[in-house]
Amino acid sequence: MDIKFNQIYGEYLRDESRQVGRAESIVFPKTEAEIINSVKEMSRKNIPITSQGARTGLAASAVPYGGHIINLSKMNKVTGARYDEKEDRFFLTVQPGVLLSDLRKYIANKSFVAAEWDKESINALKFMEKGRWFYSTDPTETSASMGGIASCNASGARSYKYGSARDHITGLRLVLADGDVLVLKRGQYLAKDDEFSLITEGGREIKGKLPKYKMPHVKKNTSGYYNKPGMDMIDLFIGSDGTLGIISEIEIELNKTFDVIWGLTIFMPDEDKALDLVRALRHEIKIADINLNINPSAIEFFSHKALKMLRDRQKTSAFSNIQELKDTCHTAVYIEIESDSNELVWAEVEKLGDVINALGGDEEETWVAYNPINLEKLHDFRHACPECVNLEIDQIKKLNAGITKLGTDMSVPDDKLKDVMKMYNEGMEENKLDGVIFGHIGNNHLHVNIIPKDMDEYEKGKELFLIWAEKIAAMGGAVSAEHGVGKLKVPFLKKMYTEEEINEMRKLKKIFDPSQILNRGTIFEYVEGQ
Repeated sequence: MDIKFNQIYGEYLRDESRQVGRAESIVFPKTEAEIINSVKEMSRKNIPITSQGARTGLAASAVPYGGHIINLSKMNKVTGARYDEKEDRFFLTVQPGVLLSDLRKYIANKSFVAAEWDKESINALKFMEKGRWFYSTDPTETSASMGGIASCNASGARSYKYGSARDHITGLRLVLADGDVLVLKRGQYLAKDDEFSLITEGGREIKGKLPKYKMPHVKKNTSGYYNKPGMDMIDLFIGSDGTLGIISEIEIELNKTFDVIWGLTIFMPDEDKALDLVRALRHEIKIADINLNINPSAIEFFSHKALKMLRDRQKTSAFSNIQELKDTCHTAVYIEIESDSNELVWAEVEKLGDVINALGGDEEETWVAYNPINLEKLHDFRHACPECVNLEIDQIKKLNAGITKLGTDMSVPDDKLKDVMKMYNEGMEENKLDGVIFGHIGNNHLHVNIIPKDMDEYEKGKELFLIWAEKIAAMGGAVSAEHGVGKLKVPFLKKMYTEEEINEMRKLKKIFDPSQILNRGTIFEYVEGQ
């Protein structure tokens, strides 16, 4: 049932970007059929639709620019399982409203509400009992929904080893803009060079040509539509920010869990030494002629100012549980190591200690976690960084309502890491802007968060981000690595692609959404009549 919008539903006008939109109506479907009915009605009236999950996104994809909201939070069931005995692969089918935190609990406990599962799914659970499994996509915000994770091709810290959400999605069901349903299985629909043909459940053929633009050669990229000759067509919809269809079901592949997982937070005397440590961990350079055989699943970074922000916040009750930081801690690198043997990890950690000391650090100051409880503490520490930024912005927003979160999500090739760090630091210093840097440095993907004191600094920060976007595109990088373009980063996309290339994306969208009613203002600036 569609509900006329009123202040009771005010929270559904915003997401974690801190941007606020507007809407006329909202619906909370519990089934795919209810999504279809709502979409058909809006399509008939040419009313724009914004689809939402848990609204944890940072690029305002879920912020409505008028019209109707379809919030998928009540579609929160795990609906089936599948086991490939020959290849020892395990899959789950989930609705878009399932939260990542809940999914992790179900998998860890091997406990699912399976009353409505089919026989194949029930049988698959028997094989799950034989091993320990996990879902590898790990965005910092564990309250993210699975639909949102698929829509922006989320990744997280472990993406250094496991890749992004796309690498673990094997099936999708989508409701298209006319209410028809598209079912996609990985390997089912492959483009023939630049041409594709898809068949909907209603029997309609959707065919067209892929754009000619080329994506940058970086490890992480969610800037516009995924596009490669001969591509698997399921990849077009993953990371499309809800602009091509509304996800109603996702099949994901799980990974086997390692017996041994260690986490290390390593403190370095300055940023340059921290970057050298990262390059050594990636086997790009040797330090003191030491051969490191570590292959981390995660390599994360915390700048000096990020650590200072965390130290200051530790004085408040909300952050009193995170590990205490000494005043001498300058810059930090967090790594996670997976193995089947504690002895193998310990041998490598000893060598890593020698590398830390050779770079001017002190191995004795390293935080080491080798059991789940202590590992969770290090994860809480990592999560505290973006939470601190959000609290800072919320406080500033009370005095300056127009301010939204100013955070980058850009990535560059490996050989540009030091260049991009220099660009970030010099840009903030020259413009006298305060900010913190943290994130997925293993993938050259860092989040720079500017903390503006007022609207003047906010506008200056936005201008600086545009300058950075242009420079990163020139480096062969991506203006969005994991959050998607959404609505906030539409100007950035214009720095990465030409107007002609963006129009190619528009033409692709029109094939699936001729009236452009799905997530208007996302990826493309919406202009009435176009």
